[in-house]
Amino acid sequence: MGRNRYKIDETTHPVIKIRIFQGNDLTLPDADANVVIDVVRAFTVSHYAFLQGAEKILLVPEVTEAFTMRDELPNALLAGEVGGFVIEGFDLDNSPRRFAATDLKGRTIIQKTTNGVKAALHSLGAPVVLVTGFSNARATAAYLARLKNLKRINLVASHPTGDEDLACAEYIRSLILGGETDAEEVQRRIRGSATVQKFLDPAQPAFDPADIDYCSEELSAEFVMAVACEPKPTVRRVML
Repeated sequence: MGRNRYKIDETTHPVIKIRIFQGNDLTLPDADANVVIDVVRAFTVSHYAFLQGAEKILLVPEVTEAFTMRDELPNALLAGEVGGFVIEGFDLDNSPRRFAATDLKGRTIIQKTTNGVKAALHSLGAPVVLVTGFSNARATAAYLARLKNLKRINLVASHPTGDEDLACAEYIRSLILGGETDAEEVQRRIRGSATVQKFLDPAQPAFDPADIDYCSEELSAEFVMAVACEPKPTVRRVML
């Protein structure tokens, strides 16, 4: 069992049971779909990587494995962070602003992050595994709502304490179930979360405040980000 399995909430619908968990090292119950959420910033970065033409994203748990994989795939780019900070020797950090300004057409990204990637690697046991930030939350919910025979969904807010991922999980649940949704309230919670405050602190210049604009913007998207083991955990676009 994972060290910090933590069920926040469970909603039983006549057709679908949706459970929300929080943490990055979980043992999840069986489900038809696991959805891993990292708003600030891993899966917002992934979204922008695909928008900029990336072909696929390989998820790795450790920095050393990322370098080893790049040796095998010399055209791949290393991206990610440890504790929010850039990793020495990586090509890109974990900034959606920088990803949005980078031509990634046809490139493979090797991604390692503290929460989102770690949580996704602990969530591979379902037939459908998706990753998302707030920017792609609506498309993710629409995709799930269209799947047939989907009866159990685990939504994983990957930051162990951050309200931004929890707000996004609750938003996706409401969208799937056809309940009331308030995107502006989710944006307020993202910007007010403890996770975000270091980005707004001038005394911490390593954290770009512009990243939060990207993380809290809901985009119109025609794809979701699905994870499969082929044989390494790989994120690819699946069109709606």
